[in-house]
Amino acid sequence: MAFQLEALPYGSDALEPHIDKETMEIHHGRHHQAYVDNLNKAIAGTDAENKSLEDILRQVSNYGPGVRNNGGGHFNHQLFWSVLGPNAGGTPTGELAEAIDAAFGSFDELKKKLQEAGATRFGSGWSWLIVGEDGKLAVTSTPNQDNPLMDVAEVKGTPIFGIDVWEHAYYLKYQNKRPAYLEAIFNVVNWDAVAKRYQEAK
Repeated sequence: MAFQLEALPYGSDALEPHIDKETMEIHHGRHHQAYVDNLNKAIAGTDAENKSLEDILRQVSNYGPGVRNNGGGHFNHQLFWSVLGPNAGGTPTGELAEAIDAAFGSFDELKKKLQEAGATRFGSGWSWLIVGEDGKLAVTSTPNQDNPLMDVAEVKGTPIFGIDVWEHAYYLKYQNKRPAYLEAIFNVVNWDAVAKRYQEAK
């Protein structure tokens, strides 16, 4: 069963002014589509054709770089679109908020750690909030299109929120000012969606 690109769950202009329409159209319609197309080519004729994306990533060391790069690219972007949204921002509530306070001391401290992880990731990659193998929240980052589900990740866990720090995610609007993008993105985080992922990951 070939993987497919799902439609954005909101309009491409819905995250304005924080993420511009043109970036969203290129990022989703071209970059993400290319990961899906190339993943399908990379798994053709292999046992990965019959596996879920998550199962492929958990055993990604068994496959070539085409599966690692494009499988990661597909998974990471699917998650990214799902945890952003219009009329979002603010702060987490409920159990997620309690877990953030327990792990980091405060939401502001979590935000700072996510921004630092994204700002200091050399080249391209991602900043992540994960539920670690110990069941606790942690912040980590990965290069390229790797993610914490992969058996090759330095820090393993289930990602519940991720920030794309590839230049194509922000360059049209923010140019080389990655920290400005890392600040602005918190205006469009859908914390209810992150909380749902947290409940599933626990």
